Amino acid sequence: MTAESTASTPLTLPVLPLDDEVVLPGMVVPLDLSDPEVRAAVEAAQAAVRSAPGKPKVLLVPRIEGTYAKTGVLGTVEQVGRLADGDPGALIRGRGRVRIGAGTTGPGAALWVEGTRTDESVPDPLPGQVAELVKEYKALASSWLKKRGAWQVVDRVQAIDDVSALADNSGYSPFLTTDQKVELLETADPVARLKLATQQLRDHLAEQDVAETIAKDVQEGVDKQQREFLLRRQLEAVRKELRELNGDSKDDAEESDDYRARVEAADLPEKVREAALKEVDKLERASDQSPEGSWIRTWLDTILELPWNERTEDAYDIQGAKSVLDAEHAGLEDVKERITEYLAVRKRRADRGLGVIGGRRGGAVLALVGPPGVGKTSLGESVAHAMGRKFVRVALGGVRDEAEIRGHRRTYVGALPGRIVRAVKEAGSMNPVVLLDEIDKVGSDFRGDPAAALLEVLDPAQNHTFRDHYLEVELDLSDVVFLATANVLEAIPEALLDRMELVRLDGYTEDEKVVIARDHLLPRQLDRAGLGKDEVTLEESALRGLAGEYTREAGVRNLERSIARLLRKVAAQHELGERELPFTVTHGDLRGLIGRPHHVPESAQDPAERRTAVPGVATGLAVTGAGGDVLYVEASLADPETGAAGLTLTGQLGDVMKESAQIALSFLRSHGAELELPVADLKDRGVHIHFPAGAVPKDGPSAGITMTTALASLLSGRLVRTDVAMTGEVSLTGRVLPIGGVKQKLLAAHRAGVTTVVIPKRNEPDLDDVPAEVLDKLDVHAVTDVRQVLELALAPATSDAAPEVPVAA
Repeated sequence: MTAESTASTPLTLPVLPLDDEVVLPGMVVPLDLSDPEVRAAVEAAQAAVRSAPGKPKVLLVPRIEGTYAKTGVLGTVEQVGRLADGDPGALIRGRGRVRIGAGTTGPGAALWVEGTRTDESVPDPLPGQVAELVKEYKALASSWLKKRGAWQVVDRVQAIDDVSALADNSGYSPFLTTDQKVELLETADPVARLKLATQQLRDHLAEQDVAETIAKDVQEGVDKQQREFLLRRQLEAVRKELRELNGDSKDDAEESDDYRARVEAADLPEKVREAALKEVDKLERASDQSPEGSWIRTWLDTILELPWNERTEDAYDIQGAKSVLDAEHAGLEDVKERITEYLAVRKRRADRGLGVIGGRRGGAVLALVGPPGVGKTSLGESVAHAMGRKFVRVALGGVRDEAEIRGHRRTYVGALPGRIVRAVKEAGSMNPVVLLDEIDKVGSDFRGDPAAALLEVLDPAQNHTFRDHYLEVELDLSDVVFLATANVLEAIPEALLDRMELVRLDGYTEDEKVVIARDHLLPRQLDRAGLGKDEVTLEESALRGLAGEYTREAGVRNLERSIARLLRKVAAQHELGERELPFTVTHGDLRGLIGRPHHVPESAQDPAERRTAVPGVATGLAVTGAGGDVLYVEASLADPETGAAGLTLTGQLGDVMKESAQIALSFLRSHGAELELPVADLKDRGVHIHFPAGAVPKDGPSAGITMTTALASLLSGRLVRTDVAMTGEVSLTGRVLPIGGVKQKLLAAHRAGVTTVVIPKRNEPDLDDVPAEVLDKLDVHAVTDVRQVLELALAPATSDAAPEVPVAA
């Protein structure tokens, strides 16, 4: 019979269901006749052959979770007898694929269906691609069988030449799932079926290779650990024999590893000792290869290196401490007084036996806020020197990770304690002076907010039980003197600032700068320039010229740079043979050595060149991150024919300052007649107010009276006095309201050569903070109303003619 006729022959067969099993053509399988469905199908097939020659035929159909497959296998019952376990069974051979049709009737209790053979033939000889596929499958199957030691099966597979039989032979593979076998069964095309079988076998071999590699690596690791374990035990035995031979109890290496003895011998607080002994117990139970052992050793080393009960004795020589502070820093009386008070209170508490109350000692937390260069950082060392304590500096500028303050959890690789714990460890005592430098530069991001982590550190009511994430034991910080430095007060979080005592450093007066330059800066720069103290001398007039004309700052950094530049110039001239030493520098020598002055007071300039030489320009005072500064306000009116009405503001002004300008303009519009000002110009002409320098952002209400004075000067044509500077907030009724930063502003006015300053009346108590030598050189007027400001600031009219109002270009 040909393949075509076989495939088209209709069949009527009893169904033999296979639960979660698949039989492919060519396979011979034994089936248990104890199953009622199997027995019914076999008996029905046997009954059918009694009327026709041949072997009984059944239809083997996979039944997956109660659902029959669409394709079955024609099977012949080869033999009926007993299985190996004695149960009745039948041996059935798969013959070919049958596509299942509709159900029908037949003898017996079995289910009968109609079916059609779906076997397809492959041309002979095989095409080249099919032959390569056959070769690949045989190679893969042989490789897999050889790994299992099935050498006899290898020869059988190599002997199969039929493509369909070769593909169906994969049904014996135990690694195929039921779904994969069903897919092979339902693939009628022999070539496609062989491709599918090849891919399944290739995937299994790849998985097997990976599993063998992993198993090999694991076995190698286990062998290495066992070998290392045996070698270590042998090494310990050899060391023990050597110690007994030499009469030594322990060698140095073992002594350093005996953490239990070190913990018991260390002077630790009771709770810390308990925590350390628990970690020692874990270390003894941990294996040598466990990474936890190294973590515990590092933690124990950190605990043992901390100075838990080490404290330095405070120097209670109050006069001596005050002398040290005066010798190392000129000015800064507020800070010196605060440190002196702290030492005096500590001395009295110690004399009365009140050193520790409620577990807390008398630490201090001071915030030194001021412009750059006034000596905030160097003051920390002086405080430690005066108190006889160790000094540690912790730089916080740019710190964004909370773990930098509180430490990392020990579970992290490379975990470390926080900077506070490391500072105490570095100091070697539990009561050092810790300088938290640039606390206003602390940032925050996804790693947390370091400023929030400082809340517990800087709270005197909490820091006696400070817990670092790495240590996880209580650390007493109540005896530490914390000094925090900052340039901008507003950048410090309010909750953090509330825990510190604020001390402002508002900058130095010119006299203080001269003293600092003479006693500190000049000797240091002489040494750096390679000059002796007797070789170059700076007269006081030269130092005063450097401070007032070449540098205008709150601190002394630029002053020190100017001195260094001057000394380098003198040293270079001496080496070139242009100048003989010793040499005394006078004020007249400054221009020839370091060039022209950079800051000349307005009062010292030619009257025609002064900024206030035209109406509409007033001098104000402001506070910046670098201390106080002088601020000029310029006002002009637009031409009525070309300029649009309204108010124009320039100079990078903030919202508060813009509102102050609106208030000043509204006040003059409503009270112009009273002040004898031509306010009609304000209705039809645009008003422009400008704050040089335009690149610097400005904000705040304290320029209110300055803008009012500039507009009044513009409208009246009267010049603003060159020697007058002012600060104060203005209200719609003309009241002068209080502002902040009076001390910094008066110091700036003094540096700029201003002699008359106008401030709000309610700021008059702030004058107590201004140095006496500055107040002696300033004529300070405390006012309550804008009218008083105008009377003081505006120069008398030169003629009775109508004033000429400047017009904006």
